[in-house]
Amino acid sequence: MVASVALLAACGAKGNKTGYEYAPQMYHSVPYEGLTQITDEDEGQLISNREDGKGEFYNSNPNNPHKMNMRQPPANTVSRNAAGILPTQIHKDSFALAARVLISPLGDDDALVADGKLLYGRFCEHCHGDTGQGDGLVGEVYLGVPPYNSAAIKEQPEGHLYHVITHGKGRMLSHASQLNPMERWKIVRYVQTLQKQ
Repeated sequence: MVASVALLAACGAKGNKTGYEYAPQMYHSVPYEGLTQITDEDEGQLISNREDGKGEFYNSNPNNPHKMNMRQPPANTVSRNAAGILPTQIHKDSFALAARVLISPLGDDDALVADGKLLYGRFCEHCHGDTGQGDGLVGEVYLGVPPYNSAAIKEQPEGHLYHVITHGKGRMLSHASQLNPMERWKIVRYVQTLQKQ
């Protein structure tokens, strides 16, 4: 009995003695988790080995009002990326609205078209072909990939093209997970050159 108590006491963690865990801060980190907030400083005290004396599960940020971990953004604000592009809230099936509303934030210089061509080669060429005629290796197997200079696509504005890349259309699936908004707009710039051929 005494040996059991001594053994359990030897497993306690204090200061530089980690107890039975080799690296306790790896298992019991103290991050400010945005979606959870435990304000009771004694929560998890029985298993705690924190040096600040608080419970293992206490995770509130003392530097924010009300010890909040995640603060409310200012009213009427929208998150933007580094290029200042706003996220779009247009329904995936609203192609006509996208064609009218979405406008490229990029210019028309040759460097953007070159970047677009590079991205097109990686993500689009296998279906749409090198010149946008729908004759890529995949396009030859799955017939029906329309050429960019066809009557249905030739006059489509940049907003429509961007929306199709973002949400997909028909058998083409969304590329939003592979391409960030800036890359999508660069591909649109290159596809516009293929529309004119």
